[in-house]
Amino acid sequence: MRVSSQHKTLILACGALAKELVYLLGQAKHEAELKCLPASYHNHPNKIVPGLKAILDECAAEYDTILIGYGDCGTGGGLDRLLEDYPNATRLPGTHCYGFYAGLAQFDDMMEEELGTFFLTDYLVRHFDTLIIKGMGIDRYPDLKETYFEHYKKLTYLAQTEDEALQIQAQAAARKLGLTYHYHFTGYGEVEAAITSFGLDTNYQESIRHV
Repeated sequence: MRVSSQHKTLILACGALAKELVYLLGQAKHEAELKCLPASYHNHPNKIVPGLKAILDECAAEYDTILIGYGDCGTGGGLDRLLEDYPNATRLPGTHCYGFYAGLAQFDDMMEEELGTFFLTDYLVRHFDTLIIKGMGIDRYPDLKETYFEHYKKLTYLAQTEDEALQIQAQAAARKLGLTYHYHFTGYGEVEAAITSFGLDTNYQESIRHV
């Protein structure tokens, strides 16, 4: 569904960011169309570039500006190489959502402090069992937990909202993985800055389509 005949802006993002992007667009009163790839691609980064390319090939020419709501996200530079062919498209900064939520410099400090850190965001806390326990097959093959997480020592919850229920769920996730728990409130970090500086039109309306 198109917002209007004047609609020239697209945000093409990871489904794990959909809730936050809808909120930020509403706060900024921007007009944009939001399309989201499945959040499950978080576990399958090899699907990200082909998924984005299919949509960009179909409709990139219809928009003046396109914001790609991904960092590199495990594509090994593949996303940046893809975007060379779409001059009207730009992605969020950093390697993945943890970095642009925490702030790139602060995230680098976190990684330097403890390389063996497993990060969760609000979305990943809400869907921890689906994406991590079931999505990685740990529910069916418990021994996989040791394989996947043997080099991790700490779970850090990078929180976009101050939600006590989510903090309790994140603590439970840390216990399930046998990791020490750390909480860090980030808010929306550099995602908010990217939306604010993206040059979207005012008189906000939104259209969200999961593809």
